[in-house]
Amino acid sequence: MASFPFLLDVHCSKNDDFKYPLYSTVFSVVFVVGLITNAVAIYIFACSLKLRNETTTYMMNLVASDLLFVFTLPLRVFYFINRSWPFGSVLCKVSVSLFYTNMYGSILFLTCISVDRFLAIVHPFRSRTLRTKRNAKLVCAAVWALVLSGSLPTGFLLDTTSRQRQRANATFCFENFSSSQWKSHLSKVVIFIETVGFVIPLLLNVGCSVRVLQTLRRPHKVSRGGGKLNKTKILRMIAVHLTTFCFCFIPYNVNLVFYSLVRTKTLKGCFAESVVRTIYPVALCIAVSNCCFDPIVYYFTSETIQNSIKRKSLAGRPCDAKLSEALHSESSSNLHCSLRNLKAKMLHESSV
Repeated sequence: MASFPFLLDVHCSKNDDFKYPLYSTVFSVVFVVGLITNAVAIYIFACSLKLRNETTTYMMNLVASDLLFVFTLPLRVFYFINRSWPFGSVLCKVSVSLFYTNMYGSILFLTCISVDRFLAIVHPFRSRTLRTKRNAKLVCAAVWALVLSGSLPTGFLLDTTSRQRQRANATFCFENFSSSQWKSHLSKVVIFIETVGFVIPLLLNVGCSVRVLQTLRRPHKVSRGGGKLNKTKILRMIAVHLTTFCFCFIPYNVNLVFYSLVRTKTLKGCFAESVVRTIYPVALCIAVSNCCFDPIVYYFTSETIQNSIKRKSLAGRPCDAKLSEALHSESSSNLHCSLRNLKAKMLHESSV
């Protein structure tokens, strides 16, 4: 029977040191861009946006998830540059938990936006009682509970730091879980988060988008606006939404399955381990970049946000608008006074 080298269960050398400069560079860029774009988004939501609905409720929670993760990125950059974690076990576990909270929180909140758009376009009348701000808040609370139930055990119930044999003073974080940890706990976590946090949301996003596209093929079914412009906006929203979802989350989550199989020794061989370890850092960097792409989804998803930004661009002339309004009010007042004086004069002359 022929033997294949990638099926042999031998000790494999690790050649993934390229991940450290890659992580430190990408995470630094994501920190700067993600902090700025999400800070602008939360400013618009909190201070500028007057009209709020269930869609903006989902997006505000998505911003909160992104910012929580962005604030931990400087710690990760420091670690990947120095290859040692000096901040203690608690902060390491918090950082691990917030990574999974952000990723799968983003996936679920984007799914909520997709389902909400599906209900608004495909079932605009029957969904009126469902699409309320109160129900949106309840859904967001359920999403947070679900995400935290998966991310907190991953971060806090595991010994996420360990000593490296060659360097006694170096402490690991975010990596080098033992095989026993993968077999006893992490493999079960992967099954849970992949099913609930990725596969089901992916099917919902694709299914809802397909139904919306089918509805758009029948223009009389589109209840809002009407006409070609409205259809173009919806198509653009779907394209941006699905592109962001697939680009950021599919590579990491597909590779995570194979990475789990390799670490639990279900998938054996140096070739398989080498391929998975090479793809994993690249896929992780793409997944982390979702913090930068989410604000783009906000803009194309919410027409009220677009209008708010347009009002901001015209904010350089507030005094002119107020002056025009005042002049209009004053001219109307003078006209009413003139009419009253003319009427009184006519009555006086007739009585004389």
